[in-house]
Amino acid sequence: MKNLELAELFSHTADLLAILGANQFRVGALKKVARVLEELTEDVATLAGDDRLDALAGIGDKSAAHIREYLKHGKIGDFMSIAAEVPPGVLHMMSIPTVGPKTAGLLWKEGGILSVPQLKGEIEAGRLRDLPGLGEKKLQNILQNIEHLSGTAGRIRQGPAQAVADALCAHLAKVPGVTAVEYCGSLRRGKETVGDIDIAVQAPVALQAEVAYAVTSHPLCADVIGSGPTKTSIRTAEGMQVDVRVVPAANWGAALQYFTGSKEHNVHLRELAIKQHLKLNEYGVFCGTEFIAGATEASVYAALGLACPSPELREDRGEIEKAVDLFTHGTTFPPVLELLDICGDLHMHTLASDGRNSIADMVAEAKRRGYQYVAITDHSKSQVQAHGLSVARLIEHIAAVRAVAYKVPDMLIWVGAEVDILADGSLDYEDEVLKKLDWVVASPHAALTQDSAAATRRLVRAASHPLVDVVGHPTGRLVPDRKGLEPDMAEVIKAARRSGAALELNANWHRLDLCDRHLQMAAAAGVPVCINTDAHSVEDFDMMRFGVRYARRAGLLPAQVLNCKSAEELQQWKKRRLEMQTSW
Repeated sequence: MKNLELAELFSHTADLLAILGANQFRVGALKKVARVLEELTEDVATLAGDDRLDALAGIGDKSAAHIREYLKHGKIGDFMSIAAEVPPGVLHMMSIPTVGPKTAGLLWKEGGILSVPQLKGEIEAGRLRDLPGLGEKKLQNILQNIEHLSGTAGRIRQGPAQAVADALCAHLAKVPGVTAVEYCGSLRRGKETVGDIDIAVQAPVALQAEVAYAVTSHPLCADVIGSGPTKTSIRTAEGMQVDVRVVPAANWGAALQYFTGSKEHNVHLRELAIKQHLKLNEYGVFCGTEFIAGATEASVYAALGLACPSPELREDRGEIEKAVDLFTHGTTFPPVLELLDICGDLHMHTLASDGRNSIADMVAEAKRRGYQYVAITDHSKSQVQAHGLSVARLIEHIAAVRAVAYKVPDMLIWVGAEVDILADGSLDYEDEVLKKLDWVVASPHAALTQDSAAATRRLVRAASHPLVDVVGHPTGRLVPDRKGLEPDMAEVIKAARRSGAALELNANWHRLDLCDRHLQMAAAAGVPVCINTDAHSVEDFDMMRFGVRYARRAGLLPAQVLNCKSAEELQQWKKRRLEMQTSW
């Protein structure tokens, strides 16, 4: 289908027009067409062929003609003319957080800036300070964001990487003679971004040719980088490199351990091995030429005198010292948090704001997944672009959620809202309105370039509010593009502990917010973490796997995760919070 290609083209052209200073209604109309195309479940070519394209809300006659032109010729003449007016590097500047079309246009037209590297050099040289609307503070923010982006260049978010890994692993598992397949590397460790994808295939080395063919003939393979006796490397159309290695069963655990990493963790392990006059590599643990262990990861760690840490912990952040201590005392790491431990999702959106499914749809999907409870949390009034709810609409929405809940008596369905934390830390609804809700998620969405002190005051005020149940995606970061707020999280965590509020780990792979270090701090302070998907559609419930895996990087256990509680336990927790409020 050409739906996504066209959506990207309309969105791209809207950005170009915004840079050129075109009428905002024209820009908005193209963006709306892009959203309609992106959300279509039917092939746009079929709609065009059946003369149903013009009936789609948001697509006018001119846009419909553009779509038909693209479907017929593979290009849109008007859009090509617009693209020719803007140097490519100017549009690329909009990938920098805080650089919107107005700023990009100003930098180009008034400052003569044609690329991100040139922009960086001009800011560092102090030559842009006199441009209107670009004060020193904004220029420094732009410079910091450029440096942040350069540090994440070439890395892939978990979501796209996982989709490739899942597809290839499932395909390789069907090759006759293959007995196990596992992805490794930073994806297995649950890092926010992935450099490339490593896949280990358990099979006799003699099957390398069959495995190589399965990889190189897969539709995801756009280019074969190389293929040798045990390893085949390909590149996908999106530029992801995938390395597939064939490993005999005797060496399987050692290969998994080695290729999972991290580099720092592996270096530390090799140092321990050397001290014990042992050798550790991707084939196993050896004493001289004698093979000691390698079939399983646990046997590799045990041969070195360590309990086996979960892959997500292997970053050389104290897990090796803990593994030594546990092994010495004859015990193991506690069971890791699993997807099956999650009993519900307490942050999601419906058609009432910017979601794509109804209340009933979201509830039915949660029930299908075995959840005991959900909270419907559509946006508050300040989120105009997300169709946020005015107080009057919120009252109607509360009744609508209650009506659905009445029809599903065997499930706990809470009426909630994702309420904006405004720049000063106040909330987007008055307390009298908040009291009508069962569940309040308070989240920052705007003013995400505040300095650390202001961000700290803002989040502390929100976390201290007695009607806030959980602070949602507290920093507002987007991986890897936007750093978001940089508060003193120790202070925010203290405030949450005093008020009894929870902190969210937003499981959406664009966010994964809070970060793993902050999650560790929250757990150590006894502040519950709530892992939510922030789902905007029934498909988004799948995001929970990313949140659970990321929580394991922080070593979180089920007892430290709020939505691992049963429905009855969650209601008791909420009751204690209400009692705290009345005591205030």
